Amino acid sequence: MSHAYNRAAPKKPTNLSINSDLLTKARNLKLNLSATLESALESEIRKAERNQWVKTNKKAIDASNRLAEQNGLFSSSYRTL
Repeated sequence: MSHAYNRAAPKKPTNLSINSDLLTKARNLKLNLSATLESALESEIRKAERNQWVKTNKKAIDASNRLAEQNGLFSSSYRTL
């Protein structure tokens, strides 16, 4: 799977404010906060980019679906089920 960002890009320090209980529990569990945040951000970026792509291509997707509904799929004659 390709990554949603350049993993070789340099790290950049930043300040965040998070729930203190959440931070305490994460630290007690020795979770890597940076890696956890990067993973969560990558997931959210993928979702947002996917939603943006669908929105941008909605007309073409709808047209393709209408064409398939009206004419069937090209591969229908090869189906065994």
